[in-house]
Amino acid sequence: MEPRRPSWLFWLLALVLVLVWISPILATLLTSLKTLEELNQGLYWTFPKHWNLDNYIEAFVNGGFSHYFINSFIYTIPSLFGIIALSSLNGFVLSKLKFKGREKITLLFLAGMLLPFQILLIPVFYLSSNILGTYDSYLGVILFHIAFQLGFASFFMRNFMKSIPDSIIEAARMDGCSNLKIFYSVVLPLMKPAIAALSTLLFTWIWNDYLWALILIQSDELKPVTTALENLKGQWVSSYNLQSAGAIIAAIPPVLIFAFLQRHFVKGLTMGSGK
Repeated sequence: MEPRRPSWLFWLLALVLVLVWISPILATLLTSLKTLEELNQGLYWTFPKHWNLDNYIEAFVNGGFSHYFINSFIYTIPSLFGIIALSSLNGFVLSKLKFKGREKITLLFLAGMLLPFQILLIPVFYLSSNILGTYDSYLGVILFHIAFQLGFASFFMRNFMKSIPDSIIEAARMDGCSNLKIFYSVVLPLMKPAIAALSTLLFTWIWNDYLWALILIQSDELKPVTTALENLKGQWVSSYNLQSAGAIIAAIPPVLIFAFLQRHFVKGLTMGSGK
């Protein structure tokens, strides 16, 4: 029996959903190529009369994006490595080691994922400024991202490692390997798809962070590229064309990361889904 083919209604609905999904991106792209005079006339959804790439040059140069890009990488890369390292160890312990209270610790990580971060604005600010002394510093934002993303990352790694057969772990133990040796020599090489998928998600989330950088950073020289977009808004008139160009520039690194790790990203998300 031949599989039933999707009807034309399905494809029509899918097309509408795709258009709705990409409409903000399309509007931003069109706005970034227009002059301020065109935008003042209300021409937001039309193609530019003259394709103007000067907005990108002005946004990158006048907006100081070269400096803010470096800041974003300083925040993102150490946070990413810290989260991956700790969550991998947590996932191994919670999935392959048997000890009392393991399920309760897993539920604790799960509860951290469900906690609304908005209610933590004031406590995190107080902790950073008055107790830890990390306010307005690279370290404060990096520690925050590691702490707040660790719950989801550990739960993700734990679920992935549960798909690894226990027989492989037991065989390594019979050969005299310690738990740490098993993790680095046996488990870690099998986790490459999961690490690639999680790294893509974490890089995008941390790079695109705006709220916490706004709360924990005061000095202009320490701002990431997301908060630096505010420098392009103009003093008297909102320069939406420059802001749109800056937003497109800021989105390039996550897009490149996804394009580079796309194959591993899909494999990591679907690993074990057939079981």
